[in-house]
Amino acid sequence: MITSLKNENITIQVKSLGGELTSLKKNGSEYEYIWTGDSKYWSGQSPVLFPIIGSLSGGTTEIQGKTYSMGNHGFARREEFQLIEQKDNRLVYSLKYNEKTLAMYPYKFELQIIYTLENSSVKISYRVINLDEKTIYFQLGTHPGFNCPMKNELYFSDYFLEFDQVETAKRYYCDANNLLIENREELSIKNSKRMNLNHEIFYEGAHFLRDIKSKDITLKTEKDSKFIKVSRENFPYLGIWQPKDAPFLCIEPWHGLAEPASFSEDFSKKELIISLEKCQEHSASLTFTV
Repeated sequence: MITSLKNENITIQVKSLGGELTSLKKNGSEYEYIWTGDSKYWSGQSPVLFPIIGSLSGGTTEIQGKTYSMGNHGFARREEFQLIEQKDNRLVYSLKYNEKTLAMYPYKFELQIIYTLENSSVKISYRVINLDEKTIYFQLGTHPGFNCPMKNELYFSDYFLEFDQVETAKRYYCDANNLLIENREELSIKNSKRMNLNHEIFYEGAHFLRDIKSKDITLKTEKDSKFIKVSRENFPYLGIWQPKDAPFLCIEPWHGLAEPASFSEDFSKKELIISLEKCQEHSASLTFTV
């Protein structure tokens, strides 16, 4: 089911499958900011990554002495969310643990995705609530794709990412199985607020950045007025990705990173894993401004 939400400036659409944003437009304009989901390149649009980012080494993980299997980026994006609240400027979607999720991930949780419109922005808030009697562990990530170029006459290479702080950041790599490659890194941004874009820089996969300070990352060009600003709260890492020569770019704030193929410890030892005690909540958010 798809639900629309509109204010005086923008209109969004959200689908219940994955609680996923599927459209963002300015009112009075037919231009679509969110990637269409064309499976020729990538069928996703703006999925949530939960309870893992990337893949599991060997496709399995150990949790409290038992072995569990889970697909790439976790299961939440493939689950049906319930729309539990709908107001003039707000939608609240919820996914709770069930028999299917417990077979992959033996923790009782609720994941809420909350969409709030304000002026020309949509804020997407993520709440993970521990419904278990024990501490639960998880990673949480986002994967929004934005159409680029934003104008027919322009090229992808006309665009750049603008950071709100001067950045120097290393790039980390994943292999074909979406597992972190150990001891491979290179400088992606050096003492700059700008990352120039072209298709070739993604031919070896995504740019995974651990040490980005900026809260705001803006996709823009000097040749047109359209832009989209991504503002992040409580997502320490950043992924930047596109499939080969694709007409879109994913700007992906994360709390966590894929594990390497050599990883064999308990699930609770994954990089930047979030631990949440009984009855506690974890919150993070993205805001898209156009």
